[in-house]
Amino acid sequence: MNTACYDRIDALTRQALSGGTISRDDGRWLIGLDDDYLPWLMAGADRLRKTFRGNEVEVCAISNVRSGNCSENCSFCSQSGHHKTAAPVYDYIPTDQLVAQARQARQWGASDFGVVSKGWGVRSDKERGALREYFAAMDQNSDIGRCASLGVLDQRSARELKQMGLENYHHNLETAASFFDQVCTTHSYQENIDTIRHAVDAGLRVCAGGILGMGESLDQRIELAATLRDLGVESVPLNFLNPQPGTPFAQLTPLSPQQILQSIAVFRYMLPRAEIRIAGGRQFLGDLQAMIFMAGASGIMIGNYLTTAGRRVEDDLKMLKALNLSVRGDTQQRREAPAAAIA
Repeated sequence: MNTACYDRIDALTRQALSGGTISRDDGRWLIGLDDDYLPWLMAGADRLRKTFRGNEVEVCAISNVRSGNCSENCSFCSQSGHHKTAAPVYDYIPTDQLVAQARQARQWGASDFGVVSKGWGVRSDKERGALREYFAAMDQNSDIGRCASLGVLDQRSARELKQMGLENYHHNLETAASFFDQVCTTHSYQENIDTIRHAVDAGLRVCAGGILGMGESLDQRIELAATLRDLGVESVPLNFLNPQPGTPFAQLTPLSPQQILQSIAVFRYMLPRAEIRIAGGRQFLGDLQAMIFMAGASGIMIGNYLTTAGRRVEDDLKMLKALNLSVRGDTQQRREAPAAAIA
């Protein structure tokens, strides 16, 4: 091991702590470090997390309200109608079922609850009617933050969702622009960027991140982090590919625990003030799940994901307690927080 590497990690940590920006070149160097340096890198990322996010963890949960036969061809997704998978197929779930899920998530400590629906944006009056009913019922029956992930948005749809009572919009970039055509061809990367801008212009808070481990290079992971930073995104979910049978990415090998932890740490350096929440693929860390916070994560998704089961909520809450981390649950404060500034 080279002491100069330790010195450079320390220098970059001080730079980020003082408000400086970590360059793409420095990010590429960090993510390319040998595993021997991972504990030192994580120690720096942990300092950044504690400085900018404190010892509170933001918890969120989602509901897959409409599943299967999606018109998009995302290579990672078992819900795509372009792939032959065993994903469930159903239309909008009943409103009372959604409300029960939202209330349960709030009892667990979640500050936000996401309504997730497959497809390209909001296209029909039927969709608008279902969403309007969902958000009204959530507002009347819970103080949990109202979030949605509905695909690409145009200006009109973003404004309509805001008027319906939506507060936060989630739309992942998924990966770097230079790799996106290997992931999806039914919408463009520019449409992803425009969706984030339309959401912010409509007064919605934005949550945007991606999936790592889809065959992208280490440089492309830094490209994704830098793009999110340039867009001013303040809430960044990181997912790690869980290869699904029947999808084009079914044969890819999941990232190792070391690769996952290093990626989290480097995203913390690139986005020191952001809420970095860990979502799908967390199970690949195995017994090392608690280390995501030492690597710089400041939030998690609890409960089940879209078509795969998550870890038991009781185990996640027990983990947070053992780490002396408190759940950030002040929904009103989050609702009053300003939206990210989009460059």
